[in-house]
Amino acid sequence: MINIYEVIKTPEYNFLRTNEHLKENILFLTLGGSHAYGTNIEGSDIDIRGVALPTRREIITGDSFEQVLNEPTDTTIYEFRKLVSLLSNCNPNTIELLGCRPEQYIIYNSAAKELFNNKYLFLSKKAATSFGGYATAQLRRLDNKSARVLKDEEHEKHIINSINSARMTFSEKYFYLPEDFIKLYVDKAVNPEMESEIFMDINLHHYPLRDYKCMWNEMHQIVKDYAKIGKRNSNAIKRNKLSKHMMHLIRLYLMGIDILLEGKIITYREKEHDFLMEIRNGKYLDEFGMPTKEFMDIVDYYENKFNQAKVKSELPEKPDYKKIKDFVCDIIEKYVL
Repeated sequence: MINIYEVIKTPEYNFLRTNEHLKENILFLTLGGSHAYGTNIEGSDIDIRGVALPTRREIITGDSFEQVLNEPTDTTIYEFRKLVSLLSNCNPNTIELLGCRPEQYIIYNSAAKELFNNKYLFLSKKAATSFGGYATAQLRRLDNKSARVLKDEEHEKHIINSINSARMTFSEKYFYLPEDFIKLYVDKAVNPEMESEIFMDINLHHYPLRDYKCMWNEMHQIVKDYAKIGKRNSNAIKRNKLSKHMMHLIRLYLMGIDILLEGKIITYREKEHDFLMEIRNGKYLDEFGMPTKEFMDIVDYYENKFNQAKVKSELPEKPDYKKIKDFVCDIIEKYVL
């Protein structure tokens, strides 16, 4: 197990003690990435994550450093107000910082304790969109060839699910949309190269053209991402990283389900450790290095569980922004001003 105390004592991490935004302003540091999830292997990178308070001057002048990124050590330290903004949207990369194991936190001060005592403020049904969106992004990384393991109909249904996940944010970004503004479904293909394809029925009247264009671009990008063989994906296969993307896809569903159904942030996946490591170690890759049909069935299973969790969740639709602002003001007044 990585000893984070010993890691940050090395010269490579001197910036934690010299950077003007960090030093005594750090609330806490913890492990990120595979070491945080418990899915690390020999040679896994060490990612350090944390949060720091702004200075009095930055508060008065309205400045913000947002984050300190040290690329050589893959360390990211968020400014407190930036972190709160991301947490309020249930951003997976930041919400997971509040669910690591106790021994993985260091420089854990009084302000950090208050943040953790109030982490429930940031949990809402927005997790359905954020974790679902990140899971979709992982699915798109599974190269076009992996998608072709599925029949056309199944493949098209995956695309529809991805579009429906993106649609959950449309009401916040665009002009009012009726519930039935668009219906997506799979039917016998018109395209001669396919057996089945996606069709749509649209019900919009007197709708702003530019808003519709933006929505259409989002949906078009999802279809495009599924269709292309990206350089990044090809390189991932060559470096045997496809199984890592597969593992993270399932992990995201698991974390999202925990949040939506139980209101718990569980970053270290002890219960599912062996299962996730089997995925990472290539159990569900075929002789060509592609995800097997069995794995895609597993994806369907957890995607369905995630969708059920969205419906059953008793979390509020959105976080209480007033309470969050009151909390931020309280922390700033106590520890900065």
